[in-house]
Amino acid sequence: VQLQASGGGLVQAGDSLTLSCQLSGRIGRGINVAWFRQGPGQEREFVSVITYEGGADYADSVKGRFTASRDNAQNTAYLQMNSLKLEDTGVYLCATKYGGAAWDPNQYPYWGQGTLVTVSS
Repeated sequence: VQLQASGGGLVQAGDSLTLSCQLSGRIGRGINVAWFRQGPGQEREFVSVITYEGGADYADSVKGRFTASRDNAQNTAYLQMNSLKLEDTGVYLCATKYGGAAWDPNQYPYWGQGTLVTVSS
């Protein structure tokens, strides 16, 4: 499975941004798509995960501001980010796995290259 994340950019605090993650290759039912982010000098941090059926889970830091969605027909997952804060700055990476949704990045065997989100004041 290959993943291509896009949609990052430079925005101001309070703005919105939507990221996309295009999946390709051998994609079957049951595949989950997660978003992680990594700020400068920080470890990779879980952001959200969405199951094949559309159930989503979020880190507490983004709950109520970010919304994950997906279009299985297009093999694309999205992350709608609203009310962006300075601390949301980082490289956002999408990852995928079969089986249960997980917050641990080590459980994800497939990763995209990441897209940079910079939130300025």
